[in-house]
Amino acid sequence: MTSDIVSPEQRSRIMASIRYKDTKPELTIRSALHRNGIRFRLHHKDLPGRPDLVFPRYRAVLFVNGCFWHGHECHLFKWPKTKKKFWVDKIERNRIRDQKHNFDLFQEGWRVAILWQCALKGKTRLEISEIVEIFMNWLISDSNKVVIKGDETRPTI
Repeated sequence: MTSDIVSPEQRSRIMASIRYKDTKPELTIRSALHRNGIRFRLHHKDLPGRPDLVFPRYRAVLFVNGCFWHGHECHLFKWPKTKKKFWVDKIERNRIRDQKHNFDLFQEGWRVAILWQCALKGKTRLEISEIVEIFMNWLISDSNKVVIKGDETRPTI
């Protein structure tokens, strides 16, 4: 077993500083949507998964997912070299929880959009205007779900 390069106390401080809301990707998409006249509510605590953005008028929600924390198999995701079992278990629990939240939202009549971090960052990123266009087209469509990710795979509506 390999050991961590920082002490448990330092690791705890590092992990505690990781934000679950108001992240840079979330702020980027919020700003772009707002500039395009799309209004939303933030982190509605009464909805499954506490979506990042809620669009009550369209009965739609948007999750802005970090590729590492949600286990997205893209160029931004790399399995940690240390504590492999811990990370595999953690990320698998996150994936299962995400699926449950999506299922619960569908059951309650909500539509779900997922924006992956790789669409906003890295070598496969899309232009923000393209992301907004994809999202706005989905918002006015009848589709229940859209996944927006880096350009190595186009969004599936």
